[in-house]
Amino acid sequence: MTTVLPKTPTAPAPSAAEAVVARLRAGRRSHNRRTAVVATVCTVLLLGLTAAALLLGGVGKVDPADVLPAAFGLRDGLADYMIFQIRMPRAMAALLSGALFGLAGALYQRLIRNPLATPDIVGISAGAGAGATTVLLFAPGVFALGAPVAAVAGSFVLLAAVHALSWHRGVDTYRLVLVGIGLSAVCTAYTNYLFTVADENSIAIAMRWLIGSTAGADWDGVTTLATGLAVCLTGAALLHRPLTGLSLGDQLATGLGTRVTPARVTALLVGAAAAALATSVVGPIGFVSLVSGPIAARLVGGDRAIALAPLIGAVIVVGADVLAQNAPLISPVPTGVLTALLGAPYFVWLILRRRQGAVT
Repeated sequence: MTTVLPKTPTAPAPSAAEAVVARLRAGRRSHNRRTAVVATVCTVLLLGLTAAALLLGGVGKVDPADVLPAAFGLRDGLADYMIFQIRMPRAMAALLSGALFGLAGALYQRLIRNPLATPDIVGISAGAGAGATTVLLFAPGVFALGAPVAAVAGSFVLLAAVHALSWHRGVDTYRLVLVGIGLSAVCTAYTNYLFTVADENSIAIAMRWLIGSTAGADWDGVTTLATGLAVCLTGAALLHRPLTGLSLGDQLATGLGTRVTPARVTALLVGAAAAALATSVVGPIGFVSLVSGPIAARLVGGDRAIALAPLIGAVIVVGADVLAQNAPLISPVPTGVLTALLGAPYFVWLILRRRQGAVT
């Protein structure tokens, strides 16, 4: 007698839709791991650069065992003066301002979908610089409070002018960039005029600030930057879904329920405020907002560039500041000099690349 064994049931083959969903989930998990790894590496690099900013140059007389406690204000005397009063505010100002510049650049690039449309290129930083310079030269007694307010006001005024002049049945990105460059020149001319009527002591301070430098940063400025970064990061987080919709185009975004105009205006204001607050403390450190977003996009993809760009910007500014203070042959120089050496060639290359793309 032959025994017939029951057949083992076989799982049904997945449908095409299920296969696509499975691949998307696998890709998302891989993307999450990549983002976590990149963020961890950047954080470790930033901590190392911050430690270098505290330890290198001029702290040989401080006991190494006192450096870390002094960074938190737990020592007196020379350690407190060198580390907590001078080195730590400068390092924190570089870190926080770099994060703000990186966030502002990534927001503008994602919103306008143009790598050239960053706050320093379209003139937002120039407007902030003009407002802050006015206070710095003629009302230095209120600089701790007046400069950030004047910088934000100047950036918002310039943003409104750029947006209005570049509007033609919508915002044309190339017109926005060109109008921004033109108005940036107007702000630069206004700032130069201020130098002709200011006293010599104020001019010396303002000239170094206009190049972009963390020298002279204090805890009041660090508090301003930290508060501004917290507010702007919150705003950017709330704008994540609207910006995702806007990246698909205005019509499709409207169909998906995105309120296009309020989302665009809010993103422009958040980016302008981030760039203005950083500029009010350390000056218009050039090209950080230009390069941070593209670097972040290459590392983790464009949809997550806004989240990583502040970390990239912080690494760039802290690294540039360490080199500006300690590099042989060139130090000490303002931090903005080194960021310009990095950013200006990239800007030229980006223009040439886009022109070749247009020709082909």
